[in-house]
Amino acid sequence: MTETLRSPATTGRNWWPLVAGVAALVVAFAIFARIRTDWLWYTSIGFRTVFTTRLATSVVLFVVFAVVMAALVAANLLLAQRLRPRVRSAEPSQLLDRFGDIMDLRRVSSVVIPAVVLGLMAGVSAASQVDTFLAWRRGTSFGLNDPYFNRDVSFYVFDYPWYRYVLGFLMTAFVVSTLVAAVAHFAMGALRSYRVVPSENGQPRLIRQGAPMGSAAQVHISVLMAIVLVIYGLSNLLDRYGFSMTDNSLFTGINYTDDNSRVIAKLVMAAISFICAGLFAANVWLRRWRIPLISLVLMLVSSIIIGGIYPAIVQRFNVKPDEPIKERPYIEENIKATRAAFGIEDVKIQDYSAKTTTSAGQLRADAEALPGIRLVDPVIVPPTFEQLQQVRGYYAFPKVLDVDRYTIDGQFTDAVVAARELELEALPDNSWNNLHTVFTHGYGLVAAYGNRWNGDSPAWISGDIPTVGALPEHEPRIYFGERSENFAVVGAPAGTDPVELDTPGGGDQGAEKRNTYDGKGGVAIGNWFTRALYALRFADINLLLSNRVNSESKILYDRQPIERVRKVAPWLTVDSDAYPAVVDGRILWIVDGYTTSGNYPNSTQLDLRTATSDSVADQRMIQLSQPVNYMRNSVKAVVDAADGTVTLYQWDEEDPILRTWMDVYPGTVQPKSKVSAQLLQHLRYPQDLFKVQRQILGRYHVTDANTWYQKSDLWEVPNDPVKGTQQKEPPYYLSVKWPGDDKPIFSQTAVFVPKGRENLGAYLSVNADASSPNYGELRVLKLSDSQQIPGPGQTYNAINTNETVAERLRPFKNQGSAAAEDGNLLTIPVGGGLLYVQPIYTQQQVTSGGYPALRFVVVRFGDQVAIGDTLQEALDKVFEGDSGAVTGEKTATGSGTDQPAPAAPTGAEAVTQQLANAEAAFLRADKALTDGDLGTYGSEIEKARKFVEAAQKASGS
Repeated sequence: MTETLRSPATTGRNWWPLVAGVAALVVAFAIFARIRTDWLWYTSIGFRTVFTTRLATSVVLFVVFAVVMAALVAANLLLAQRLRPRVRSAEPSQLLDRFGDIMDLRRVSSVVIPAVVLGLMAGVSAASQVDTFLAWRRGTSFGLNDPYFNRDVSFYVFDYPWYRYVLGFLMTAFVVSTLVAAVAHFAMGALRSYRVVPSENGQPRLIRQGAPMGSAAQVHISVLMAIVLVIYGLSNLLDRYGFSMTDNSLFTGINYTDDNSRVIAKLVMAAISFICAGLFAANVWLRRWRIPLISLVLMLVSSIIIGGIYPAIVQRFNVKPDEPIKERPYIEENIKATRAAFGIEDVKIQDYSAKTTTSAGQLRADAEALPGIRLVDPVIVPPTFEQLQQVRGYYAFPKVLDVDRYTIDGQFTDAVVAARELELEALPDNSWNNLHTVFTHGYGLVAAYGNRWNGDSPAWISGDIPTVGALPEHEPRIYFGERSENFAVVGAPAGTDPVELDTPGGGDQGAEKRNTYDGKGGVAIGNWFTRALYALRFADINLLLSNRVNSESKILYDRQPIERVRKVAPWLTVDSDAYPAVVDGRILWIVDGYTTSGNYPNSTQLDLRTATSDSVADQRMIQLSQPVNYMRNSVKAVVDAADGTVTLYQWDEEDPILRTWMDVYPGTVQPKSKVSAQLLQHLRYPQDLFKVQRQILGRYHVTDANTWYQKSDLWEVPNDPVKGTQQKEPPYYLSVKWPGDDKPIFSQTAVFVPKGRENLGAYLSVNADASSPNYGELRVLKLSDSQQIPGPGQTYNAINTNETVAERLRPFKNQGSAAAEDGNLLTIPVGGGLLYVQPIYTQQQVTSGGYPALRFVVVRFGDQVAIGDTLQEALDKVFEGDSGAVTGEKTATGSGTDQPAPAAPTGAEAVTQQLANAEAAFLRADKALTDGDLGTYGSEIEKARKFVEAAQKASGS
């Protein structure tokens, strides 16, 4: 019997199908694991319709566009093979000869492989257009037509992007089909034939014989070229609308040259394209390439002349010499569209002749607003929160705290708040069990009064572990937060000892207290198959091996509030700052969501990242760089910190983009009426929208086209003088009493300076109180052009060069044991003018436990600058010894309670209080002297002296 021997090479090749099959199975299972776990996540959070709608749409788009591309390529390759010459002449190169052999001998593979590859590429591209397709499919009318084409705005926002993509795809598909067909015809000899003849030196020589192109190939290529030109003509027709969203030399939108030359040029080019297409179609019968090819050259020349040279001539010789008049109606339309698209059309601008002189009692009419001046800087005090409320090293607070409002003792109070979250990098043991099963949640919301300070610490509203204070009783555990980056495995069978660290104390004999998660959030991973899917997703085999994963386990992941909102509402642009609030017994993360577009006709575009950047934004999430010319705060989203539940509320009930997405994903957005009364109190005007509107108002506060064109009244946001960088000054949340109003309103404020100047140009405020009927009202105080009011930079310079201020701060500025740090420079319209207030903090430098403590307050009104231990003291100094108002703040040497000190205490009780304060100041002075801190020693002795004088005054002696 003879045994057939196989060569090693042949045996090796037989392994490739097996290897390829195994690889395909691994990839398929990985894809399945991702899809299945996503389905479980969306199901657990109650947004399954978002996942299924997007997945089904992606699959349909992938299949349809992949099939169309593959079918076109395959059909044209098959047609080229069918139309090949019966006899293929000698080829001019071995490569072409080899390619021709492949086309002849391997007809299936030579067609299937390129068709499949190109089809897959087209399918992947189409699958990424899910949002574009869904918006087009369900687009809602704006009820407003553009002034040039009389098209509803929805055409530009929803329809135009999809039509642009479809035409681009068809152009690509038919151009590729034409190219592959031409290459196939050429390789198989249908585009030329050659004859081999001997030369004089005996070497073979190729000469072309017969017609340059076979008749069948000629028909094929002619038809494809005709289709390409038809699509090109349609693209030109569509491109006319694109001028409404294109930047020109002045603004975004149609200008004089667009309207009178470029739009017409597109129509002409479309007509030329259709004529050229007709000539190529006629070539099916004429079979004369000279005429259609000449038409292509003429079309190219026409494009250069009509689409490029002629508009340039119109712009240079017709528009430029008389640009203000020619562009006036187009500028007016741009102003109108921009103000409408960014929601600033109703901004109220009033002239304000700010006083610069001071007199006693000048602030009496604004007394109610002064207690709302926020002295606690959310950027400065995070280290203070950490030192005094961190409790353990594995807890942390954000780099920038948040400003919110709470009802304390029946009154709205501005508060600085922060969630106490886990800092896993600080764990002494970063084992898998610690990271994923033990340290699973933070604990408690810490809040401090925004306008008070108690001794060496903020005046706490709520804090400590377990949480105590004036905030309503609530669930303190934070399983979902801004620092929750890792997945957590939680849950256990009944009767099992808990393993999750709950609080550092509170257990038996003061030991750590443990907890077992019992919330409704998370995905159950009790069965082995689900655990295997998540082990593959997270590339973590411990999910299969660890005994901590049991039959009742759940996995919590994608736990950051902004990330969760983005996943359930991928059509939203979210604000860069999520902030926590106690609402209805829960800690909720509040996230503002925007509907945006870059296709609002004739509205000026700006870059979202640039518009929202300032000296504080870099310490938070940074917005993506994207062009926008329409923006609405359409959704208020909340994320439950304990169970991760996401709820979306329809905030802007008129926004067509929001209504479109509510139609795409029915039931995912709750009506505005569902917002609870407690939640409404904590909703505020969002920062990123305000920053965008602030930038737009810098130029679009004017409605006169001539003024806009001349740029004679431009405003800009000043750089932050406190940070000493080229970044913009951030807006501030404050309770502001607007001139003429009866009471202060929780607002977001910003200032403008004239372009290229440093004096104050305007003061902007928006009603940020969502419970107010005037929520969102934008108001501007425009300062007189004939009066120079100092801006933030000039004021900061005046403060730092003031002799009295310099003298008080000298111990903290000359490398002493404590250093001074300047807080935010606030601007408030009071007393008929503009008041600047800046808190100044000091921090011990010689110990590791130092933290910023509010020490002084500096005030400027007009040209008067004063520094005091309290805002009250500084105000009284500026306004001739009596500002006429009581700030209600705690002094830096107060008794430690959270209630305001009385303005003018009298009687024995007052004497006792002031002497106690003096004693406390003497004790701090002694400690400072022992530490060698002479600056603090002198300051505390001065405070003690004032308290003794106050005691004498109260006793009547």
